[in-house]
Amino acid sequence: MSTGAITDNIDIAQMLLYAFWLFFFGLVYYLRQEDKREGYPLEQADASPYTLSDGFPARPDPKVFFLPHGGNRVIPGEWKPEVVSELKAKPVAPWPGAPLEPVGDPMLAGVGPGAWANRPDVPDLTVDGLPKIVPLRADSDYSVASGDPDPRGHEVYGDDGKRVGLVRDLWVDRSERMFRYFEVEIDAEESGAGVSGSRVLLPVNFSRVSGRGTVRVSSIFARHFAHVPKLQNPEQVTMLEEEKICAYFGSGHLYASLARLGPLL
Repeated sequence: MSTGAITDNIDIAQMLLYAFWLFFFGLVYYLRQEDKREGYPLEQADASPYTLSDGFPARPDPKVFFLPHGGNRVIPGEWKPEVVSELKAKPVAPWPGAPLEPVGDPMLAGVGPGAWANRPDVPDLTVDGLPKIVPLRADSDYSVASGDPDPRGHEVYGDDGKRVGLVRDLWVDRSERMFRYFEVEIDAEESGAGVSGSRVLLPVNFSRVSGRGTVRVSSIFARHFAHVPKLQNPEQVTMLEEEKICAYFGSGHLYASLARLGPLL
């Protein structure tokens, strides 16, 4: 072996393989740690007292994210035990990990198909800092495309076939340039839902517009419109309000009727 030669007894390919393994392990460790910035520590709500767990690897150190329209957010933030205490559900069996059953009105319990994320109670914003989702009456730059049916003035019917009220306005997503909600004015005399003249938002994805001048909802019945989460400001919707509204309509697919709770066969 000549002086300075070190490769005669070292397999370079094997060294590169080991180096790749080390790099890949470090990458997986880093990514697994970073994805714990949301949703951790894990909460074992069926234990007394509540137990928390990070698992392996541990959560990363807090990092400050500066928001585009001012302010900042620290993630992972401090764990808030009151979120667990608000859980409106109980286990169906005494063993750990048993399925949860809603307590009270299942469509407002916030579990199962009606679960919602605890997002900030402020409107989502565009890149220009304006509210992202607004009614057409608040922005004349948007309108229904030529040739498409205009649902304003259409009658709204629940899945029970009863009339709910009329579509009074459309809420547009300025960033995605699409309609997100129908604003429905309730007729309590026919639907038995809430107070006549009150308005709620109906997510477009939970409805079907008919060319016969009707909008039909398959997830909930007419009477359920009385409990659709209301808006704090009639001219804007917050991210938390969006979560609760969509969760309410989603929960109806399972909880609107007792007949929907049982198996199909």
